[in-house]
Amino acid sequence: MTIMEQGGAAPQAASGLIKETTTQSFVKDVIEESKHQPVLIDFWAPWCGPCRTLTPIIEKAVMAAKGRVKLVKMNIDEHPDIPGQMGIQSIPAVIAFVDGRPADGFMGAVPESQVTAFIDKLTAGMPGAEPTVAELLKEAETILAEGDAAGAAAVYAEVIAADAASIPALAGLAKCYVATGALEQAKQTLELVPAAKREDAAVKAVQAAIDLVEQAAALGPVTELEQKVAANPLDHQARFDLAIALNAAGQRPEATSHLLEIVKRDRKWNEDGARKQLIQFFEAWGPTDEATLDGRKRLSTILFS
Repeated sequence: MTIMEQGGAAPQAASGLIKETTTQSFVKDVIEESKHQPVLIDFWAPWCGPCRTLTPIIEKAVMAAKGRVKLVKMNIDEHPDIPGQMGIQSIPAVIAFVDGRPADGFMGAVPESQVTAFIDKLTAGMPGAEPTVAELLKEAETILAEGDAAGAAAVYAEVIAADAASIPALAGLAKCYVATGALEQAKQTLELVPAAKREDAAVKAVQAAIDLVEQAAALGPVTELEQKVAANPLDHQARFDLAIALNAAGQRPEATSHLLEIVKRDRKWNEDGARKQLIQFFEAWGPTDEATLDGRKRLSTILFS
């Protein structure tokens, strides 16, 4: 069986990243080649259904790696000696060779995300290697945290170009749009997230942030709300609105303090509305944000003291 018969991969094979090997060429194709870059050896057979499932997945992942790793395939029916020597008892089996020796591996028709993660782990830190998806996402997070929403958006877009279904990248790009006030673009980006993934923490955080911005837009200026609270400290609605407006202005600790003040004065106000609003803040800010950590601690002190 040719590569094209197995998985339609003849065009990819022409790139030099994917090829078939034999018992005679195994040392050259795998052992020697792995001294230059990691090589995956995929043991398969024509009668193996899971092999046909894995073929397009692993070939796509190898091509997406853009030269960081090569794929060599071996038909165990035609070439049983090598898999026998390596103790391969079940297929599909994929073994990674690095510097002439087996380094890692997996068995079965695993999902694309697992194959990509396997390759990323295998090639992490390689000189001249293109950054992995995980590295790009981390870079984008860092850039956004530094206040460069446009720069972060460019990196997230790079990830989406390679993987249009990347939930972290879609959520990250939407977050960038929120940071620049482009709420419609943020909403349109979130619409690209499959319904089954809408409960993802990153997606929910961006949706919460959008909701908070829209809430704040319906309120008056911060100074007017501050005057209302100063004139009547028991005006919980004014204090509640002030907290939302302060959050929209980036004053998270102050926003937290006002909602906590309501919780302390009247926990049942507006059906526990102040505490619920705090939880929405925490969700939008993210679990590791300093304001979230401090706010949760202060809220617990009030609730359980």
